[in-house]
Amino acid sequence: MKTLLQASPLLLVLALAACQKPQPAAQTLPPAKDVTAQTTGVGEAAAHIGPNAVWQGSVESCRSSTAADNCLLQAMRDGGATPAALAAASTLSAQGKPGYVTAWQNVEGIGVATLEFPFRANTNEGTWLVDANGQAIDVDEDVLDDAARASDAYKAFSAKHPDSGPFAPAIASGTKALPEGGVRLLYSTPLRSCHACADDGQLTIAYDFDSKRSFTGKQLLELH
Repeated sequence: MKTLLQASPLLLVLALAACQKPQPAAQTLPPAKDVTAQTTGVGEAAAHIGPNAVWQGSVESCRSSTAADNCLLQAMRDGGATPAALAAASTLSAQGKPGYVTAWQNVEGIGVATLEFPFRANTNEGTWLVDANGQAIDVDEDVLDDAARASDAYKAFSAKHPDSGPFAPAIASGTKALPEGGVRLLYSTPLRSCHACADDGQLTIAYDFDSKRSFTGKQLLELH
């Protein structure tokens, strides 16, 4: 009788194959569950800010919290806030300004969102101008930009009041029509050296939008 080593090559291959254990089929893992929106609110930031971004619930339970921003977002979720409202609050929180949109109005085709900052000692209110593309412009942010500081009007004012600066909130002070169907929204901000001090002056910033209500820029219009 022939030994295994003397067997034909075909029989040798079959014998070796019979001794090998079958390998299990490769498993396809289910896709990972995205829990971003549940844990951090980042997933909510894709929502477009509009009239449905308004929320008017209670935040009293968060006033003693050591993490007011996280507490606020959770209170809003528990209070039935819309994805747009959570998106606005998440944006403010990411900027270090815990707050939410408490009112909305349309001015000459521009969305005007009133902001509430419930945990501040001063300046509890603010304003976003929201253009047709959903871009939000904070009228209290960077009021005196480089262009404004370089103007002759500001240099003359600063020479007389070197310690004076803008104190929010800016106040709506009218609208003006622009060529080709555009519109300009005006916001004025007092200039003083401290919260309790008398006003040293006032500056007015113009926010310009084209006929499609896309934001095109801002400029210092008046300072006195």
